[in-house]
Amino acid sequence: MRATVTVIGFAATACAAAAVAQLPPARAPLATRGGWEAGAQVARYRYAEPGLMHLTGDRIGATGSYTVSNEIGNYGRVEMRLSYGELDYQGSGTLSNVPDQLFELRALAGKDTRVGKMIWSPYVGAGYRYLYNDLRGVSSTGAAGYRRYSGYFYLPLGVTLRVRLNDAWVLAPQFEYDAFVRGTQRTYLADTGLGFNDVSNQQRRGRGYRAQLMFEGRRWAFGPWMNYWNVKDSDLQPIGMGIGGLEPGNWTRESGVELRYRF
Repeated sequence: MRATVTVIGFAATACAAAAVAQLPPARAPLATRGGWEAGAQVARYRYAEPGLMHLTGDRIGATGSYTVSNEIGNYGRVEMRLSYGELDYQGSGTLSNVPDQLFELRALAGKDTRVGKMIWSPYVGAGYRYLYNDLRGVSSTGAAGYRRYSGYFYLPLGVTLRVRLNDAWVLAPQFEYDAFVRGTQRTYLADTGLGFNDVSNQQRRGRGYRAQLMFEGRRWAFGPWMNYWNVKDSDLQPIGMGIGGLEPGNWTRESGVELRYRF
């Protein structure tokens, strides 16, 4: 709740500032552009439950977005991301080529504001992150794995800056804080064959950060990016035989590069 109040307060401040410093109609090429974009990503991924286990590996992904904007600088965007990797597990033994799929959907709204020779574009929105991880199989120590499904609801709060490099290219760094609202972790412990029940745990505390540095041309854009999540322990739920289970506190870090094309 505290994070949500912070997001709303910051958003109100950003909108008030934008109302004071609206852009003139002749705001291209620094303004947020409307239309469709499609992109491809490669990334290095690491997920860790400190002291318990970690998953690492390379990922490939696809992105897409649609943006609408008007002449006074208001804009809205819908973004989608798909990512896949075959990861290496280390914890109760080791296991290779673990399938890991990620889907993300976001809706954002913001305002372009001219500040000197650059444009400042604060935005707020809502996001959902879904992750499927398949650890079924037997590790090097004989431990049996299981499937996990994870869903996060969160509120993005960020800003994009745009600075003209020359007549063709714009430099666009972006910084974002993700206020964690709620997460659900579904763990299929029955996959282990040890007599435990499948369980759903609720996660209520966490935070995320994002950063990217894009070089934007008339049609193409490219640059490095980084996503980070830190989520605290979930609630405790019974899993059978008088035992309770929880999703341990964990963190995730992705870093990579992306290439986009604007239609």
